[in-house]
Amino acid sequence: MSGGVYGGDEVGALVFDIGSYTVRAGYAGEDCPKADFPTVIGVTLDREDGSTPMETDGDKPSKQSGTTYFIDTNQLRVPRESMEVMSPLKNGMKLMFEHYNIPAFFLCKSAVLSAFANGRSTGLVLDSGATHTTAIPVHDGYVLQQGIVKSPLAGDFMSMQCRELFQELNVEIIPPYMIASKDGVREGSPASWKKKEKLPQVTRSWHNYMCNCVIQDFQASVLQVSDSPYDEQVAAQMPTVHYELPNGYNCDFGAERLKIPEGLFDPSNAKGLSGNTMLGVGHVVTTSVGMCDIDIRPGLYGSVVVTGGNTLIQGFTDRLNRELSQKTPPSMRLKLIANNTTVERRFSAWIGGSILASLVFNLYHSSFLRERCPSHTDGI
Repeated sequence: MSGGVYGGDEVGALVFDIGSYTVRAGYAGEDCPKADFPTVIGVTLDREDGSTPMETDGDKPSKQSGTTYFIDTNQLRVPRESMEVMSPLKNGMKLMFEHYNIPAFFLCKSAVLSAFANGRSTGLVLDSGATHTTAIPVHDGYVLQQGIVKSPLAGDFMSMQCRELFQELNVEIIPPYMIASKDGVREGSPASWKKKEKLPQVTRSWHNYMCNCVIQDFQASVLQVSDSPYDEQVAAQMPTVHYELPNGYNCDFGAERLKIPEGLFDPSNAKGLSGNTMLGVGHVVTTSVGMCDIDIRPGLYGSVVVTGGNTLIQGFTDRLNRELSQKTPPSMRLKLIANNTTVERRFSAWIGGSILASLVFNLYHSSFLRERCPSHTDGI
């Protein structure tokens, strides 16, 4: 490394990238995170004293109790007598400074970090993850808020489409934890398997999570984005992919593997979305650039950074490049930046954070330092 960049052990900084699908964590200065685990939280039932294990500090029960309500993944911030509405930033900093006694704390936009990881301070970051696909313009290391465009067509949307496909095939998704043994069956025949005896009682949400893991493996193994708009005749001639579910059901998938991800680029082709106003991936990018100042548009088109686990679907970048080439004004030069390796594509924001945190001068002069916050988070 260069003279201004140090290894993770010398810097002593931890980098966390908390996404909607997984959490990435590791040491600054390293090439990839040490840990990558699902963003899934289990909450136990309330105790008799009204607290939960997650609400306690040692043996002392928390004063706050009651029910926390959510819409989708967004917590309802409705004040009640027994609950104070708190800022996530204020809460997070208070926890870091007062509970963990860290010397410095720094937050950065993931789009900026993804741009840094690809050697860019200006560009358009297209991040397609589990819950949404977002185009985020970055100029000189700052996010241009007015140009952010978000679409709900992403990994979870495709998971829903895959579930509907199996429902049409009359195939039940059986997670591995339920299966004691299975017998080989012919292609397309009903599965023959034996259920485990004395299965532990699990919650419906945990069972659904395990089913989702099966669906996500199917997505990664089978789906492919067509290099041109979906055509029934062309799709019928594409090679099939054989896939076997944990319970032994197996089948060759052909046109379906192209039709499901087609909804990302052309929402009108997605089941249940006809007549909607959602934007496909290509329109998300061009709309975002169009909402920015005309003087910086060449820099955005010239550095379109593709990141997020959803972009690893076979054919995604080729189709995106084809669509943007048709939509980009002739006076603009289009350049798509998409790392070929899975690690760099999935973990680009974390890698950018690792690079930034390893620059000790920036870390200690741009962070929220404990010494600069004598009252900690009161003023935030």
